[in-house]
Amino acid sequence: MNINLGNKIRELRKQKNISQDVLANYLGVTFQAVSKWENDTTMPDVTLIPAIASFFGVSTDELFDFNLYEIEKKVNFITDEYSKYYDSDRAKSEAILRDGLKKYPGNDTLLNCLIGTIPVPERSGEVIELCKALIESTKSDDVKYDSYRIMEAYKSIGEYTLAKAAIEKIPEIYFTKLQIAALLLDGEDMYEAAVKQKSISLGHLLEMLDRLADYYIKNGDSQKSLIQLQIGKSVIEAFINDFSTKYTKKPFETFKTDLDEFERKIKEQST
Repeated sequence: MNINLGNKIRELRKQKNISQDVLANYLGVTFQAVSKWENDTTMPDVTLIPAIASFFGVSTDELFDFNLYEIEKKVNFITDEYSKYYDSDRAKSEAILRDGLKKYPGNDTLLNCLIGTIPVPERSGEVIELCKALIESTKSDDVKYDSYRIMEAYKSIGEYTLAKAAIEKIPEIYFTKLQIAALLLDGEDMYEAAVKQKSISLGHLLEMLDRLADYYIKNGDSQKSLIQLQIGKSVIEAFINDFSTKYTKKPFETFKTDLDEFERKIKEQST
């Protein structure tokens, strides 16, 4: 693919009637760096793409003059590939997304997926910077609020107050689009929404049981903690005979690692 990003940046900068210095100061780089971009000597760092698009008031796709329909199809293919390895080989998932970003730099969907593959706390700083860039530039509420959610990475580096402040930006919603679709639609539309929501709800329930178990044990109530862990174990085991669908993996296999963790904690508390 022929990417004329440098020409596009120059064109947008001149339309805005600003110098390379002004753009450089906004992005926190040198004017020489901007000059190299515009001369196609180098490319901006991937984390700067959303900020550049935001500065000029365009989408990242517009910044690269992409055909939006074609890019969406190809991005969906890339995300399908990365998801195959997300649970088993996170590094391979990250590599797939980074290769995709070489073709479609700054794409919101790919960047949002990429954030989820980066280990925390080992690379919390990188996660936080990507989230901040997406929050500033994306036109998608889904991406924006997911980025606020992932800003929990602040907690991993001891910035509890910043993590809490990021969470406050997320609106409280007591239903999901999938849930409403499963209740109001029929046939295949209902089925797809219902099986996806079932898997998501199961994952959320297990997360909350695990968090409550940790809370009770830290507050000296081992019996209540044990009850939460036993519920979690029983919930996963209840899905042992459930099956995969064309939209979701088999629940028991998906959450088997959670079962192992619940069993480990139960054993620890029972000894």
